[in-house]
Amino acid sequence: MRPGCLSLQYRKPKEKSGAYYQLSYTYQMKSKTEYVPAELVPQIEQELAEYKRYRELTAEWVDLSIALSRLKMTQWKQTRTSN
Repeated sequence: MRPGCLSLQYRKPKEKSGAYYQLSYTYQMKSKTEYVPAELVPQIEQELAEYKRYRELTAEWVDLSIALSRLKMTQWKQTRTSN
């Protein structure tokens, strides 16, 4: 599991020759890039997909936690005003 974007780059872009893969990401507020061997591209793509899913699940969890907290606050206000 890792953050980032994988892209295909060229050493000579105009001629589209010298292709290589580059992984770009931000870690500890610093931008990083790494070269990725072609043999490892499927593995890195899987790790990137796992991280994306993790982020989606975390965002959903936070949304649900906020909704639960608001519901508890509403119930607390209702019990406070009914007494």
